[in-house]
Amino acid sequence: MKTEWKKCKLSSQISLIGGGTPKTSVPEYWNGEIPWLSVKDFNDDNRYVYKTEKYITQAGLEHSSTTLLQKDDIIISARGTVGEMAMIPFPMAFNQSCYGIRGKENNDQTFIYYLIKNSVRKLKTITHGSVFDTITRETFDNIEVTIPPLTVQKKIAGVLKSLDDKIELNRQISKNLEEQARCLFEKTFPKNKTFKMLPLSELCTAITKGTTPTTLGKAFAKSGINFIKAESILDNHSVDFDKISFIDDETNKMLGRSIIHSGDIVFTIAGTLGRFALIDESVIPANTNQAVAIIRSDTKIISPEYLYSFFIGNWHNNYYTKRIQQAVQANLSLGTIKSLPIPILEKKEMKSYLTSLTPIFKIQSEKIKENRKLAQIRDTILPKLMSGEIEV
Repeated sequence: MKTEWKKCKLSSQISLIGGGTPKTSVPEYWNGEIPWLSVKDFNDDNRYVYKTEKYITQAGLEHSSTTLLQKDDIIISARGTVGEMAMIPFPMAFNQSCYGIRGKENNDQTFIYYLIKNSVRKLKTITHGSVFDTITRETFDNIEVTIPPLTVQKKIAGVLKSLDDKIELNRQISKNLEEQARCLFEKTFPKNKTFKMLPLSELCTAITKGTTPTTLGKAFAKSGINFIKAESILDNHSVDFDKISFIDDETNKMLGRSIIHSGDIVFTIAGTLGRFALIDESVIPANTNQAVAIIRSDTKIISPEYLYSFFIGNWHNNYYTKRIQQAVQANLSLGTIKSLPIPILEKKEMKSYLTSLTPIFKIQSEKIKENRKLAQIRDTILPKLMSGEIEV
């Protein structure tokens, strides 16, 4: 019953564990086997974080000021980009820009994860710091929560966990499908075989980029046309709807050359280079800025899936990497994008290739859309479960 729930400060239900600083001046401490976490390792909304960019040796760990997080501990970014969260699947070290969180006795750790996830928006509004947003220990004192009995905690956590488990399963299926597509690509286009080549521009009706609306004196809107930025495109080749902005119809018409169509490939060409996605109808209507190129295949000549497979197969990587322009930030010109040589298969080979390839991308797209719906369900019921509005 709701009467058994108790109001308290979030800080009373958790123990905070501070991150540390490694001896970065001693290179032999790195390249070890212990994962060393920073926020860029867990900013993808996955419940668990498995891989890190850095690994530290045991000696390096002993000469740092960090504490190892244990299985099912929580990590949260606390400086700069605040509020990114994940759970820990096995012991990991972490830096000073994060906190480790462990629920106190008589609390379910997975429930605590979702409780804090539900509180992140408020956490972000009460951050401190003049240069960087910062979550401090006092921040958790300023958040009031309502805690149900342990048995109810476990039930609530079970409902939310089942949704996240399905999302994770779909991600693994999508990743496996991508590997299948890459293997098919490498089998079809061996490096030692000669193909007829055409520049990408001759296979497209448009290769263009957009403009930031503010340069035209137009403000972003609270809702409307999806406006995709470089950070909206994820490493798994999907669009993160939590990281898009919006423009109104008038602005969209003003930015007519960068209106995105279903079947377009979007490719980041400034800042974080080389992220890409194949756009489907679920993202439309949409537009983009100057950091994102739009590659639109001429379907009278070639299918979008055929061109997309060259990006999945990393055909573009060496060619574009050698032609990166350095200014304030690294970028690729549209001329470079257009000049990428694309092998063209004979008609019979093309039909066989696409017969195998197209279903892979279709299923992958379905899994991405299903995950978007599951995440929406999770995020909708999360505050209602945490407030007791929905009983389990």
